[in-house]
Parts: sequence; C-alpha cells; structure tokens
Amino acid sequence: MKALEVLGYSCTRAAASLGEWDIVAVGPEDVRLIQVKCNRRPGSEEMKRLRGFLCPDNVTREVWVYKDGKPKEPIIEVIKGIYNGSSTSRD
Repeated sequence: MKALEVLGYSCTRAAASLGEWDIVAVGPEDVRLIQVKCNRRPGSEEMKRLRGFLCPDNVTREVWVYKDGKPKEPIIEVIKGIYNGSSTSRD
C-alpha cells in the first residue's frame, strides 16, 4: 500500500475479508480495486466474479501476485470485464 500512497492514493485494506477486494485505492482521478495473492493467480471461479464486478470506467480491477522471495515486486494484472474488454497486464 505504501507504493500506492506514494503515488497519491488513499488506501483501505480489507485483507481476509469475504469481499472481492483486498485493497481499495482512491486517487485524484481514478480508483483501483486490488485482489492480492501469494504465488498464484485466483482460480477460474474467483476470476469470473472479479471480471463481473460492475464499476465505472475510471475504476481498475487488479490482481497483484507476490512470489516467494520477491515481496516488493508483485506481478500486476488488470482485469478487464463488463466495461473494458479483455484482460491485460499493467506495469
């Protein structure tokens, strides 16, 4: 979350909740909904729910996967869905 805060986002963490998103990051022009995983992407059913989560165009749905030994280098995938087309990666 510190990396997002440095970029100007205000963040709320809801890890281990029953909701879809672990981090909600609100910036001056956009919002990022983030699901955090360790060593693996979400399963197909979870990805289906994340893709189907309705949100405005200025909101991104993301999965951040942290690999063992690289705690500061997540693999970030932007999930496209109802409003935005197909899935792509975000650097």
